[in-house]
Amino acid sequence: MEKPAARHRYRTTSHRHRFIVVAAALVISALTGAATLHAQESDATRRAKHAVDEANPLVGTAPLDRRELIGNAPPPGEPLYSGITSPGARLPHSSVEAAPVNVNVELTYPTGVATPYHYPNPTMIGFTGGGGPSYGARAQPIVMPVVGDWTVPPVYTQAWYDKAGEIASPGYYSVFLDTFKTRVELTATQWTSLMRFTFPATDRAHVIVNLSGRGGAVEIVGDRMIRGVAAAQRDREAVDGRYFVAEFSRPFTGHGTFRKAPGEARGYGIGDKDVAPGTRKVEGSFAGGYLDFATRNGGTVLVKIAHGTSYADAERRLREENPGWDFDAVRGKARAAWAQLFDRVEVNGGTSKQREMFHSTLFQSFASPRLVARKGERFVDTNGHPRVAEHDRYGPVPFWDTGRNQIVLLMLLEPRIVQDIMRSELEMARERGYMNTSFHADNAVFLYGGAWHRGIPFDYRAAYAYLRKNATDPKGPRDYLDEYQNKGWISDIVPNENPSPPYAGGKAGAAKTLEYAWDDHALADYARRLGEQDDADLFLGRAANYRNVFDPSVGFVRGRTKDGKWIAPFDPAEPYYNFMMKEASGWSTLWLVPHDVQGLIDLLGGREAFNAKLDAFFGTPYNPKGICRDCTGMVGQYVHGNQPDQQAPYLYAWSGQPWKTQALVRRILADMYGSDASGYGYAGMDDQGATSSWYVLSAMGFYPVDPSSPHYVLGSPIFDQVRLRMGNGKTLEIVARDNSARNLYIQSATLNGKPWNKPWFSHSDIVNGARLVLTMGPEPNRDWGSAPDDAPPSMSRATP
Repeated sequence: MEKPAARHRYRTTSHRHRFIVVAAALVISALTGAATLHAQESDATRRAKHAVDEANPLVGTAPLDRRELIGNAPPPGEPLYSGITSPGARLPHSSVEAAPVNVNVELTYPTGVATPYHYPNPTMIGFTGGGGPSYGARAQPIVMPVVGDWTVPPVYTQAWYDKAGEIASPGYYSVFLDTFKTRVELTATQWTSLMRFTFPATDRAHVIVNLSGRGGAVEIVGDRMIRGVAAAQRDREAVDGRYFVAEFSRPFTGHGTFRKAPGEARGYGIGDKDVAPGTRKVEGSFAGGYLDFATRNGGTVLVKIAHGTSYADAERRLREENPGWDFDAVRGKARAAWAQLFDRVEVNGGTSKQREMFHSTLFQSFASPRLVARKGERFVDTNGHPRVAEHDRYGPVPFWDTGRNQIVLLMLLEPRIVQDIMRSELEMARERGYMNTSFHADNAVFLYGGAWHRGIPFDYRAAYAYLRKNATDPKGPRDYLDEYQNKGWISDIVPNENPSPPYAGGKAGAAKTLEYAWDDHALADYARRLGEQDDADLFLGRAANYRNVFDPSVGFVRGRTKDGKWIAPFDPAEPYYNFMMKEASGWSTLWLVPHDVQGLIDLLGGREAFNAKLDAFFGTPYNPKGICRDCTGMVGQYVHGNQPDQQAPYLYAWSGQPWKTQALVRRILADMYGSDASGYGYAGMDDQGATSSWYVLSAMGFYPVDPSSPHYVLGSPIFDQVRLRMGNGKTLEIVARDNSARNLYIQSATLNGKPWNKPWFSHSDIVNGARLVLTMGPEPNRDWGSAPDDAPPSMSRATP
């Protein structure tokens, strides 16, 4: 999300056929050759280790490092995108996170979304504890323990630290700052953070506390407290409030205030820093205070921080949630909250690394949406009006990202929370007049439609009014809706300059047409279930609009100019940020028809041609002219590091070759997660839980290709047994017999003891609990799940 995408030049016929052959070999056999041994731990050892202890929040904070996976990113002089996740201490869905900061985002903006932590960086500049999300680097104030001299932000005092001594677990983070011989530990409650600094023996220990560059006011109160208020920022206010209160466990011996010197002077002169020893109040950019301590060796200073809509509100949260100074007790409660969630999914078998990656990605899957207020608590709504929450209020869902997979994971594990998320989104729609969209397309219907199919109680008719308004009101959030409704497609404008990255202009017309068609299909199903047949017919007709941007002469989705002509020249291998496609190439965008895979098969000439095209997609080397920063995690033209084609590996289930899905899923799970030297790398941005959820779902053995539907497509589970305790109290058990890195192909299956020959199942098959048993083997069973009647449902065919 908030990044670019790639486009590819069409090959000659002979060139394409050569890559199709290569692709088939890659898909079926390459994975097996690269597989690692399927190591098993003893049952006793396995039981001794709790699932929550197998999660490492550092996962996702590093980039991949193998050139064949990276593609041609990044541009010279820039870092490669990591997952842009945070290793900080937080509770599930919490808006408050106690987190490390090792990127000075005030002086550099190296990635598509500002991130305060990038694993390769060797120095730390501070720690945050709420006042905005760490995603986007909006949390403040920044708190830094220092021994000796320090400098005024934005020239933060940096501390070297040893990566080997960095510890992260759900609800806890710790690092030793070698420069200052000081250990930092972080933990959190729902609305507060707690930091413990263990200093060496010194009379020059300091804790530096400052707001960001947008500034505000800071005040030192007594000898144990510093507080402040960040400057207002309209709709980007912190969910937990602009006001902060930081209270210390022991009195400081000295204090002062500082701020960035006025103007833009570099400040080489002596005495020109705006630092005022002994003062208590300051306003301005990077406004902050410094607190002095004298410590013995191993002496600790704790600071607890809360935010609120006022100082009184912040102090109330400290009193109610974090009244004492028992760091280990707070840490234990945070761990217990995560353990309760993790206990809903039990996995057995696999390697220790696979189990660590599974639980780590499960942890990151709950990065969004964030809790705004518990029922009965006060909050400020999207119009700036103070209100009391009538239910647990959540922030917006990043629909273009997590709306493709993570919302389904939440529906399975936390249906009651999904109810509150839907209530929150409906409230925001009432406040603003339209349903939230998030970045690109109009995917809120996936949440409501998917939840309805999974039996989660809600007033779905109330939500429909706003979903329908989004889809029919040209003044609403669907860009270029007038054109889409009148023509059945969205055009694009050919720029005078090179449209390849870094060019970011355009309407993303072809991609938007596909996204809107997918949304409309979900709306058609929604309207039909409400008995709104005229609407259902309208939206079902629009769901076929994807065909209007498919050019049969080249076999790809392609942009059109306003007069309807196909944009030329056209290279399906070239990535674009917003020209025709959205952060993707024509190769990647082609598969963005999850609601009508059979229709796409027909457009491409039938099953054989479709499979050849999909083989070529995964086998044609990626070598575009433009550098798409988000286009990483490559398997041929496939880009795992971004959302547009992440469903593509599962499409073989429709075309009679599900064994290729099984091989690809295993390969992606192995290569795109933790295959780098650190073991923490992601193929690209996690986008608040999306890429993490892909791992969790796929590792269990299934994936919701269309989250608005009740269907799940089978892949290849990496565990011998998965027990998923669903939110309704029933259990889905998936057993993979004879499973190993080599035995990755499904030979046969039973569901609740009866033969199962379909490479998919529906929610109705598991809602009352189910046991799916897969027998695995080293070679594909080309008969299992390959018949036309075995394919998952599709708009262009009747539901089996």
